[in-house]
Amino acid sequence: MSEMTTHSTSRRQFLKNTGRIAAASTLLAAGTARMYAGENNTIQVALIGCGGRGSGAASDALSVSNGPTKLVAMADVFANRLRSSYGNLKDMHGEKVDVPESRRFVGFDAYKKAMDCLRPGDVAIFATPPAFRWVHFTYAIQKKLHVFMEKPVTVDGPTSRRMFKLAKEADAKNLKVGVGLMSRHSRALQELAQRIHNGEIGDVILQRGYRMHGPLGFFSSPPKPAGISDLLYQVQRFHSFIWASGGNFSDFYIHVIDHLCWMKNAWPVKAQALGGRHYRQSPEGITYVDQNLDTYSVEYTYADGSTFLMDGRCINGCKEIYSSYAHGSKGMAIVSKSGDCGLPSSIHTGQNPIRSNMVWESKIRPEEQNPYQNEWNDLMDAIRNDKPYNETERGVQASLVTSLGRMAAHTGQEISYDEILNCEHEMAPGLDKLTTDSPAPLQADANGRYPIPQPGITKQREY
Repeated sequence: MSEMTTHSTSRRQFLKNTGRIAAASTLLAAGTARMYAGENNTIQVALIGCGGRGSGAASDALSVSNGPTKLVAMADVFANRLRSSYGNLKDMHGEKVDVPESRRFVGFDAYKKAMDCLRPGDVAIFATPPAFRWVHFTYAIQKKLHVFMEKPVTVDGPTSRRMFKLAKEADAKNLKVGVGLMSRHSRALQELAQRIHNGEIGDVILQRGYRMHGPLGFFSSPPKPAGISDLLYQVQRFHSFIWASGGNFSDFYIHVIDHLCWMKNAWPVKAQALGGRHYRQSPEGITYVDQNLDTYSVEYTYADGSTFLMDGRCINGCKEIYSSYAHGSKGMAIVSKSGDCGLPSSIHTGQNPIRSNMVWESKIRPEEQNPYQNEWNDLMDAIRNDKPYNETERGVQASLVTSLGRMAAHTGQEISYDEILNCEHEMAPGLDKLTTDSPAPLQADANGRYPIPQPGITKQREY
C-alpha cells in the first residue's frame, strides 16, 4: 500500500489551533477525509444493501463505543427489504437511526443518492451482492468517504484488477476501508496467528478447512416466476448466480479460506479441484436452475509446496463439519472449532487435537468475543484517530484465491493465481451503467435454465 505524503490535520486539532469555524469548513470542502460531519463529531453512515448482512453491519456501526454514529441514509433495489431493515434498525437503535422517507432510496442508482447524503469523512456500508463492489467503491472514493464493504469484494479477474487499483486510490486520499472478513478481527485468531508465525507448531505443512451443511440462503433456485425480470431475480437470489456473488463457493467458503491463508502467512499459487451436482430437484419435484455445485473439494498449493485442502458441501442429511485446522512439523492447531471463527482456538503437540495434548487455548475477554463488533470498533478507531487502515488489497486477494478454487472446480483444470488474476472473462461488464430495464448478465435458455459449469468441456471460463 502506498504511504500518504502529506498528513491531514484533524478537525479538532484545527479548531484548537485556530479557533476559526470558517477555516475548518474550508478545509472540509477541500476534501480532508478525516473530517466528521456535524459539530459534535458524529460520524454519519449510509447503508447500501439492506439485507441481513447489511442490517447487521449497520447495527454494529451504531453500537461502537468510541464516539457517536448515526444512520442517515439507506439504499436497496428492493423496497420491501429496505422497509424491513429500517424498521428493525429503528426498533433497536432509536434516535441513532435518522432516515426519513426522503433519504430512503430504491433502484440501481440508489447507491449514489445515499452517498450524496454524506459528507467527506462519513462512512458508506456496501452489503449488496459483491459484483457491485467496484461500482460503489469508485463513487465512494470520488465522494471522499470511508467504507465498510462486505465480503467477497470481487468474483473474477477483471474486477479484481480494478479493485487493486481502487485500493491505491483510497490510500492516496487517506480513506479508511474495512472489509467484512471478521475472522481477522477475532482476538483468538489474532493470537493464534502470532503464535503460528512465531513457530509454535513449526513449519505449516498441511491445512484443512470444512464447511459442510444443508442448503441455506439462496443456494438453489427454482425457475424464475412471472412478475420479476431476469435481472432482479438474479440480484435477489445472488447466491445462485456466479456473476453476482461467486456462487455459494465464494460467499460461503471465503472466511475459512482467508483465515487459513492468514495462518500460513501466504496465498496459494495454484489449485486443482473437483465438484458435482447431485440433487437438482426440490422435494416437490421442481428442477433447480442455479449455477452451484452441491459438493466441492479443492487442493490449494503454496509456493513452498505445502497443501491446503478445502471441502464444501450443501446437502441435507450428511454429516455436518464446519471447522479448520493447521498442521505443522512440531504440532497442530484448531483454528476455528466451529463456524467461521468459533472459539476456542488451541494448539496441540503431535497431530491429534485431543485435550491431553493441548498446550494453549485462547481466552478472550467477553467484551471482545464478537468479531463483527471488533471489526467496526477497529475501523472507527482508525477513522477517529487517523490510523493507517485499508483492508481492500487483502480483501481482493482473499476473494481472488477463493475464486481460484472455484474456477479450478468449474473448469476441471489446474489454475494458477496468475491465470485467474489475468483471466479476461468479466462475468458482468457494465454494471456501472445498469438500470432496471437492462438485460441480465446471465440469460436463460428456452426451458428457463441458466448456463452451468461443465468441467472438462468449458475449460477457459467457468460457464
